[in-house]
Amino acid sequence: MYTYNSIFRLLYILLPVSLFFSCQQEPAQIKAVNVEESTVETFILKQDSLQSSISLPAELSGFREVELYAKVNSYVKNLWADIGDEVKQGQLLVDLEAPEIQSQLTAAKSKLVAQEAVAAASNSHYQRLLETSKVAGTISTNDLEQAIGKRNADKAQLEAIRAAYNETINMQDYLKIRAPFSGKVSLRNVNVGAYVGSNGSVPLLRVVDYRKLRLTIYVPESYAGLLQLGQLLNFKIASLRGDTFNGNIRRMSGALDKTMRTEQIELDIDNSNGKLLPGMVAEVQLDLKGQHKVFIVNKTAIGNTGEGAFVYRIQDNKVTRIKVDRGIETTDKVEIYASELNENDVLLTKGNPELRTGDSVK
Repeated sequence: MYTYNSIFRLLYILLPVSLFFSCQQEPAQIKAVNVEESTVETFILKQDSLQSSISLPAELSGFREVELYAKVNSYVKNLWADIGDEVKQGQLLVDLEAPEIQSQLTAAKSKLVAQEAVAAASNSHYQRLLETSKVAGTISTNDLEQAIGKRNADKAQLEAIRAAYNETINMQDYLKIRAPFSGKVSLRNVNVGAYVGSNGSVPLLRVVDYRKLRLTIYVPESYAGLLQLGQLLNFKIASLRGDTFNGNIRRMSGALDKTMRTEQIELDIDNSNGKLLPGMVAEVQLDLKGQHKVFIVNKTAIGNTGEGAFVYRIQDNKVTRIKVDRGIETTDKVEIYASELNENDVLLTKGNPELRTGDSVK
């Protein structure tokens, strides 16, 4: 039998244990109550237009820019222009010398004169036979036909020799290199006496039209459709701090580069003051504005997962997860596109990637 003292000792041991377990259960009950009473914040979806801006690198180049090469193997006889020189269209820049071309021209000229004499004699012989043949029985038909054939062959040979002679003259003209347009010499690779070949490996000179420049921009695919011909764009040059320049879009490639997925855009820039230089790198400011009203949400409303971007529509305290495509973005807002969305839909203000369609919220 248990004595009074033994019962008292048992109670003394069990009482702290029961108190310990009761204290451990109370926080769990409070936490469950807090979760059950939590709520989510929502907003009503509306349509609007969004305006954004991005900066893109661009490069200035001469409106016309060409490198001049030697057409024939030759030596530089005279150099009439150097780096930085202003040149006019048609101005002589380089004299080349090729003695063998002069010899070829003399030989071609001699062949031409000789063949002209042969052709003239054949034609005279034919004309005499033709006049004589008008008297019946004097000239046979065979003799007349042979005379005609000889005349035509000599005439054809004359044309071939004349073409070869003209070709030699043209080759001689290549020894004088002239400016194809007015501009400035920006590169010189040769000196007087240098041998230059017809392989075209090294240009003699480069001429740039710097009074008018091209600004070339490669616009990403997501923004290309928002630009149009004639649109005014502003740009800055890092080395010309404090100055802002502008120009209108004059050319659009109308296709995307297969590698970079960008569209080439060109602006014509007036540089009559010579302040800008071909080769400068510019920073272009593109002000992008949506052409139509679309759904716009705060970026926090989008939940990003490995499957894509989603917004979360709430109806009857149930979640519907809707996949969306992004459009123009600003610092805190973004255009979204999804066929399942409708104006006045109720969406979660803060997207939660852990939510799934059918989940309950309060």
